[in-house]
Amino acid sequence: MAAAGPRATACAAAEAPAGPRLQVTVTGARKVAGNITITVYGPRPEDFLARGGRLARQRILLQGSAAEACFALSEAGDYAIAVYHDENNDHDFNRTLIGTPAEGYGFSNDAPALIGLPSFEAVRFAVPVGGSQMTIRLRY
Repeated sequence: MAAAGPRATACAAAEAPAGPRLQVTVTGARKVAGNITITVYGPRPEDFLARGGRLARQRILLQGSAAEACFALSEAGDYAIAVYHDENNDHDFNRTLIGTPAEGYGFSNDAPALIGLPSFEAVRFAVPVGGSQMTIRLRY
């Protein structure tokens, strides 16, 4: 039987695993409106940005130009993060008529998305047993 793989929840959740903590700070919001949606992915490249591939997601009400979230992880290992500024709070990453982002976005390691989405290799980072911090700057 295959291992279940890593799990993640909000640190304050009753079912939060006792493993490492991942503190995520998102900076650079262009206006105080809506929420910052932070999504954590595990070590499988095929899960990154795939429907149903996330380990956990938090929506943080934006009260300033930055937002913070804490994720409780079940184990140390490789993870990836994608964030977006859901300015209109519709729980959707809005795009313009030509398909470019209409809302701010970012990725772990501040991986650039100049043409298309960054690769899993560009956003992957290791979380040690003692936990980790990641700061991501929004791009518009």
